[in-house]
Amino acid sequence: MSEDTAVPAQKSPPVAKESSVSALLGSPAGRNTGLVVALILLCLGGVITAGDRFADVDNVLTILRLAAVIGVVSVGMTFVITGGGIDLSVGAIVALSSVWATTLATQGIANDSHWIVMVFTALLVGGACGLVNGALIAYGRVVAFIATLASLAAARGLAEIISNRKTQIVNVPGFAAFFDASILGIPVLVVIFALVAVGGWVLLNRTTFGRRTFAVGGNPEAARLAGIDVKRHTVMLYTLLGLCCGLAAVMLIARTTTGSSTHGGLYELDAIAAVVIGGTLLSGGRGTIAGTVFGVLIFTTLSNVFTLNNLSISAQAVAKGAIIVVAVLLQQRLARRSGA
Repeated sequence: MSEDTAVPAQKSPPVAKESSVSALLGSPAGRNTGLVVALILLCLGGVITAGDRFADVDNVLTILRLAAVIGVVSVGMTFVITGGGIDLSVGAIVALSSVWATTLATQGIANDSHWIVMVFTALLVGGACGLVNGALIAYGRVVAFIATLASLAAARGLAEIISNRKTQIVNVPGFAAFFDASILGIPVLVVIFALVAVGGWVLLNRTTFGRRTFAVGGNPEAARLAGIDVKRHTVMLYTLLGLCCGLAAVMLIARTTTGSSTHGGLYELDAIAAVVIGGTLLSGGRGTIAGTVFGVLIFTTLSNVFTLNNLSISAQAVAKGAIIVVAVLLQQRLARRSGA
């Protein structure tokens, strides 16, 4: 065929454009931008429907306080899910930690020494529960779903036995005063959440521990062949989440001045939902602390808007469920495009 009759090469700018758009939406910056836009739209909806009641500074601080407790749990959950796991027992661990840290014996020791004893007790109980979960999953070879489901029942039951199903009032001078204080107008609980989020981001994105977490979640066998002790790392991930639950229990005790076996109800669902809509893959191998923080703020703001407009808890549950489904569908679609 001569040059004059040669067929010109086909152009494909639309495909390139589509690929670039998909790449942007699938990138961390694109996902976080979408979350920011969603949060802004929720805030606009709150201002339109609730007016000054939503925009009031006290209401904003209330949202941040509520987000702080579940936010700390969600940061820990991000590590576990990124590492290819799941934990359904976080709410029960929060309850058990709060009960154990507020028993008469613990408060008696705290009164004789310092209220920090209650903090260490909650962290110790939470860390121990996470250690047990991790050991069962890594060395006992129990499926994470089953192991943590059993822990959910056991921890909640133990909390009821210890507290005798009664609410335990905190009577330790200085404990509530410290956590009720503010730093430059920002509540201490919010400051703790911010510090945990920043620390979690650094640990996940700037350390060997974080790189190993991505590797274990992406391909455990390849991580093992690369020299990573997958079992030990799995135990460390669940222990880290347990410590986050213990800290969340301390924050919940400070907010309510009580320890109770009913604390932490449905925290596991709220934490997983925040992590998923934040952009962390349920299958593991990809996680984002920044996305998790935005996810927590979105759900907390949504609940606040519903409450201010006197909408039922059932309606809130339906809205949360719809958001989770949409987030998972978007994840799957972006994953298919990336694979293509």
